[in-house]
Amino acid sequence: MLLREEIAISMDGRGAWRDNVMVERLWRSVKYEEVYLRAYGGVSEARESIGRYLSFYNGRRPHSSLAARTPDQAYFDNLPVMIAA
Repeated sequence: MLLREEIAISMDGRGAWRDNVMVERLWRSVKYEEVYLRAYGGVSEARESIGRYLSFYNGRRPHSSLAARTPDQAYFDNLPVMIAA
């Protein structure tokens, strides 16, 4: 069907389905742990509240897939050490 309609599939190389798994997991968490639990009064309130949640998600919420570390810990612990000359 895709070939007949001349539709290109973009799930190879860059933009592969594997790349989307982490983003889908993030948004699932955002929805169930933040958005569905709140009744925002407007867009600015939603933006502020979701921003606070993302700070919590990255900085304080341990993740089982990261051996109970936060995303910030997993990222910053793996940066190369810069040694001053």
